[in-house]
Amino acid sequence: MAISFNSIPVNLRTPGVYVEFDNSQAVRGLPGMPYRALLVGQRLAGGTVAELVPTRVSSADQARDYFGQGSMLAQMAAAWFAHNRSTETWAIALDDNPAGVAATGTLTVTGTATEAGTLNLYVGGGRVQVAVASGDSQDAVAAAIASAIGAAADLPASAAVDGVNTNQVNLTARHKGEAGNDIDLRVSYYQGEQVPAGLTVAVGAMSGGSGNPDLSGLITAMGDEWYNVIVLPYTDAASLTAMETELEDRWGPMRAIEGHAFAAAAGTQAAMSALGDSRNSPHVSIVATGGSPTLTWSYAAAVAAVVAYHANIDPARPFQTLPLAGVLAPAEADRFTQQERNLLLYDGISTTVVDAGGRVLIERLITTYTQNAFGTEDPSYLDVNTLLTLGYLRYSFRARFAQKYPRHKLADDGTRFGAGQAILTPKIAKAECFALFRQWEDAGLVENFDDFKANIIVERNATDPNRLDFVLPPDLINQLRVTAAQIAFRL
Repeated sequence: MAISFNSIPVNLRTPGVYVEFDNSQAVRGLPGMPYRALLVGQRLAGGTVAELVPTRVSSADQARDYFGQGSMLAQMAAAWFAHNRSTETWAIALDDNPAGVAATGTLTVTGTATEAGTLNLYVGGGRVQVAVASGDSQDAVAAAIASAIGAAADLPASAAVDGVNTNQVNLTARHKGEAGNDIDLRVSYYQGEQVPAGLTVAVGAMSGGSGNPDLSGLITAMGDEWYNVIVLPYTDAASLTAMETELEDRWGPMRAIEGHAFAAAAGTQAAMSALGDSRNSPHVSIVATGGSPTLTWSYAAAVAAVVAYHANIDPARPFQTLPLAGVLAPAEADRFTQQERNLLLYDGISTTVVDAGGRVLIERLITTYTQNAFGTEDPSYLDVNTLLTLGYLRYSFRARFAQKYPRHKLADDGTRFGAGQAILTPKIAKAECFALFRQWEDAGLVENFDDFKANIIVERNATDPNRLDFVLPPDLINQLRVTAAQIAFRL
């Protein structure tokens, strides 16, 4: 019998018409790659979900209930869902490090108000407005500030009037750890906002935070679940190393559950370059916030959400010009110049720009990978699009052969067998690869079919007769990032 039946036995003597179904040829075209995102961050005691429990989240309000209002995770979820409501989103909460210290900062009021007005304060990009009456003393204004910040439960810090200097408001990060040092404090942000006459408010930047949570428990909690995009709120060496190591393993051929982590960091161009130069991973991107008042972990969540949404549509299309809604732009004096951003892009740091309307836009997303094992410059994994495209090519290749050849026999080219036999040969497999490449080509993921055809290798393994080996040499499509022209005019 030439036909390879899956379920109908060959020893039937009882009369009847027996029909089975075979779905191996039912799926046509390229498969859709389901994206799943993971938000990693700290929780507050008021949250209903314990630490290290993978939890699916579908809204910012749900995240507040699960992880506590004002928690790092709740803030990350708010930024995420402002950009992306379609990607399946999960979160794993972390408790504060018992050995950690919370960052602190101060707001010091001096003078007496000589006019009524509104004092606009910003804590991690969140605005707090304080009504000031003419004649209000510095102590009265300080008390009003502490009360207003205390009433804003979504803010990343709590506030209290200092026990000695009653014109000083002490702010304390809700979480222990280094991340709290990046909580931006400022007075006035938008044009027209000003401190009521007679008063001054001095800002003491957040500092002193130490001891981010250990990520070993997180890695265990992630298990073998596939997370394509991960938001990491930390950029300390220990946290980055732990995530880089896990992602390197996930990208390997035995697990093949690749993912990419996004983090954000605040600081000067020199500090950002030093951070980028200290890392070298193709699986992590660090975005420089460039003096934005927005929380670094919210900034990272916004970038990751945009990537997850648009990469699922087309992983090879660049992310430049995509806006980050709700992310506050740096003051003009704090923005990185084109020269500084270009330097950052050579140091493994991703960049954003600000348009004429004050929106923050993605400029270029790169990985921290800059050098190969010999320490020489290697741009092969520079752009995030490269990794995302490779991930999709592997996924679709695996899906194609798993769907069409799930229980096939393997034979040499030239073997004679009936047309209905479930047998795969290197020549048939190579033809399948050509067809798959053409579909990749139609989707705008690869180019140069002739090169692929000339260099592909499909052969039976020399030591294992049950194994078919491939070398697939796709030429990945590139992204239009730089346009250069010379106008050679004539008079």
